[in-house]
Amino acid sequence: MQPRNMWQALIRPGYLLTPWPWRAVAYLLTGAVTGAAVLVGLVAVVAVGGVLAVVLVGLPLLAAVAFAGLPVAALERRRLRLVDADDAPGAHAEPAAPGLRSWLTTRLRERATWRELGHALLAACLLWPAEALLLTVALFVPLAMVAAPLLLATVGEGRETKVLKVWTVTDWPTAFGAAALGVLLLAVGGYALGAAAGARAALTRLLVAPRGGDAQARVVELTRSRARLVDAFEGERRRIERDLHDGAQQRLVALTMNLGLARLDAPPGGPLAEQLARAHEEAGAALAELRELIHGIHPQVLADYGLEAAVADAADRSPVPADVEFARSVPRLPQAVEAAAYFVVREALANVARHSGARRARVRAEHRGGRLLVLEVDDDGRGGADSARGTGLTGLADRVSVLDGRLTLTSPPGGPTLLRVEIPCEPSPPNQSNPQGLQSAPSMPSPPSPPSPPSEPQEPSERTGRAAEASA
Repeated sequence: MQPRNMWQALIRPGYLLTPWPWRAVAYLLTGAVTGAAVLVGLVAVVAVGGVLAVVLVGLPLLAAVAFAGLPVAALERRRLRLVDADDAPGAHAEPAAPGLRSWLTTRLRERATWRELGHALLAACLLWPAEALLLTVALFVPLAMVAAPLLLATVGEGRETKVLKVWTVTDWPTAFGAAALGVLLLAVGGYALGAAAGARAALTRLLVAPRGGDAQARVVELTRSRARLVDAFEGERRRIERDLHDGAQQRLVALTMNLGLARLDAPPGGPLAEQLARAHEEAGAALAELRELIHGIHPQVLADYGLEAAVADAADRSPVPADVEFARSVPRLPQAVEAAAYFVVREALANVARHSGARRARVRAEHRGGRLLVLEVDDDGRGGADSARGTGLTGLADRVSVLDGRLTLTSPPGGPTLLRVEIPCEPSPPNQSNPQGLQSAPSMPSPPSPPSPPSEPQEPSERTGRAAEASA
């Protein structure tokens, strides 16, 4: 198995005969050059910005120093490939919105930005001189000693030469001895350079490319991905609702109209008329059940008129009388928030009707500070509700937690019961109240039973008109 980084290569036999020593030299040499260039660039930017700050032109240049670590870190992640084959991704999150302002705000809030700036300053002020000194001592000094015989034969004309300008060599045995010592020091220097390159790469990865990534960036990305899943789920619910409304419901309406026409043509009082009447009633019942199913999937009133109207509709449908109190501060909210709040209210009112024995319930809602939706459902029932004994409240808590919200239940024995939901959210822009940009067709009313068959036959066109009028 081939080594993937410098430390694995160092412990392998025959390290000096592999390309890894040369990769270490290339890594340290490019690091020294990069660090010197970063130092010159930072000094120039600070100097120019300081001079121009008098006329306010240099202030953006001085502010740009905070982002100096970003390009340096990007270059360092590429240089890591010389001594570390593992991936080196950045720890930055994508901005929440397009545009320069969102990008600047996101980067300034990230710890990775300041780590990378610290790395750039460290490389410019401390690391590159150390790398240059190490390369000189571990590489160029031994190479100069190895070249002693060649220098004695050429420059010294076989009589005298200086090694490193401090050691005078006057004979061939001394020159070859210096060369042998240089070879030994070169071998030792190869290991020293490898260890230094490995340490430098480890420090770089820690600051600009952590293996585990930035925890805060991961949390932000997980939160955004969870929000995208919620939006996709709500979008799929709306699609199913539209398909049922525009497809199956319209077919049932057409079937009901056809059955009404057939009843008009059938002789009254006969078995065929009775069968058609039962079929017509069953079709009407199926249509009513389908409407209830569509309403349960995603009520159209919620998409068209908002949370307050949808909650009022749910309260009207509740078997237990329920009062609805909405503060004026509740605007249109993001669709996922409105959907979660609506289904919490609907499930809570259903639980009140099934288990509490309450005579009355109340729903209150408030949008505090423009950032927090507070929703409360209370009743005067017997109390004793426990989320551990059923999955309904647990499912509601999970739905709310997906939106970073919190659900609390207070239900002592004897009552009263209070269900409280808090969801952090900001008002939704007006143009996003219906993201699909579609105007939903209003639900068609249930077709009433057709009138009694007339005593006198009528023209087909009249029958058709009457049945259509009855079903419209």
